[in-house]
Amino acid sequence: METFWFFATACMLAAYVVLDGFDLGAGALHLFLARTDQERRAIYASIGPVWDGNEVWLLAGGGTLFFAFPQAYAAGFSGFYLPLMLVLWLLAGRALSIELRSHLPYKLWHAFWDAAFCLSSALLCVVLGAALGNVIRGVPLTSDGWFHVALFTDFRLGAYPGVLDWYTVLIGVFALLALSAHGALWISLKTEGDLQARAKAFLRRAWPAVGALGIVAIVATQQVQPTIYSNLLARPLAWPLVLIAALGFGACLRRVLRTSNNPTSELIAFCGSAAFLTGTLAASAAGLFPVLLRSTVDPVFSITAHSAATAQHGQRVGLAWWLVGLPIAIAYAVIMYRSTRGKVSVPERGH
Repeated sequence: METFWFFATACMLAAYVVLDGFDLGAGALHLFLARTDQERRAIYASIGPVWDGNEVWLLAGGGTLFFAFPQAYAAGFSGFYLPLMLVLWLLAGRALSIELRSHLPYKLWHAFWDAAFCLSSALLCVVLGAALGNVIRGVPLTSDGWFHVALFTDFRLGAYPGVLDWYTVLIGVFALLALSAHGALWISLKTEGDLQARAKAFLRRAWPAVGALGIVAIVATQQVQPTIYSNLLARPLAWPLVLIAALGFGACLRRVLRTSNNPTSELIAFCGSAAFLTGTLAASAAGLFPVLLRSTVDPVFSITAHSAATAQHGQRVGLAWWLVGLPIAIAYAVIMYRSTRGKVSVPERGH
């Protein structure tokens, strides 16, 4: 069952990136794409009904990691204590921005929360990308199964790297660009007029840049952790994941380079972006399996799905509850997205 829980956790975290990723990207862009208070409120309105539900998948992934692989959870959360505190503060900053922005009708109040929303969203994109970079690169796990990592050292790779080095910063910047493009697709899908036109103009520049930086990230990953690609080549069942990512990127790029305002075309582009992100993350998980935390000190000290798994009884009990909770979460998401489909409309003045 360890294999099932490994990929169940990866799927829930991928769902979080895809779903919360578009409102993170929209938040990172809203000060640059929206020129008026009405346009900014339109972006808030587009994500308002769904942003908190999207974050459920982060809790679900973390909860699954906690009960299925407690050793990996304990080592990761203690070793990444400072970055995790940053994530919590950034999540809190986004939530406060969304909830408090419209409470008072003052321009300074709005400007403060708009800036907080933009900054916290952009930094979260970078932190999430850097987190993926750390998982791929590895951490300084020692023979006792624990590690401590500084926020940064000399930005070089080695046995004892920091959270931030040249590779993790590269993946963080790639995540910011990819999620910003994902968010711009959502803005284009949910808005009209000048705001939509600016989102489309941004997309025509952003998606080619995502492709170019993605190639750089692939080459860098080959240098940092070549076993990912050798594992993928040795596992034919994982090949469709790479194909999904490539087809999703191609479909999205083809649509964003057009000038059509067809809602169907906008939806296809957004789904293509979701497929690109899902395929990329799923292929990364398939390349890493069964390693949960790779040791940069000695590969023997790495924590794997088999060595970190809880007892079989706990896994069976968890599966019973997971099979109850997952359909409820999916049903809630489907109902929310169906009930809020279509373009958003906000008055010129108001909240």
